[in-house]
Amino acid sequence: MNMIVAVDNNWAIGCKNQLLARIPGDQRFFREVTIGNVVVLGRKTLETFPQGQPLKNRTNIILSTRPDYQVKDAIVVHSIEELMEELKKYDSKSIYIIGGESVYRAMLPYCDTVHVTKIDHTYEADAYFPNLDEMEEWEITADSEEQTYFDLEYVFYQYERRK
Repeated sequence: MNMIVAVDNNWAIGCKNQLLARIPGDQRFFREVTIGNVVVLGRKTLETFPQGQPLKNRTNIILSTRPDYQVKDAIVVHSIEELMEELKKYDSKSIYIIGGESVYRAMLPYCDTVHVTKIDHTYEADAYFPNLDEMEEWEITADSEEQTYFDLEYVFYQYERRK
């Protein structure tokens, strides 16, 4: 299973239920990687999308503890156990956990690849991704050239769980 995330220098991912930055190159990478695959996200993350709608051309699985929560064109599950049961229907290589913080934290133990866009900036934030650089079970296995968007510099990294 995979994760995909954009973080700042402190591994922050959001503030007040919004992304820290919208970088076209990062959004393009996200689209290319997730299109045609399964994306797993929390209710609050879904609500940040345009009109709160699921992502097109992907199987959207929404994790919400609200028992009556329903979303058109998405599968809604209400616990990690129910999510894990639903995910058995798919090839684990085609599953991407896309946030937010609580979903990332709950699902990190089940993932073996994390695509991280590191933005060389420090934002005001209230949501964070676990710092993989401080976890010995994770190692960087690929990276990109440094990219620039206006005054922001960023690099794409691939982390893999050590065998």
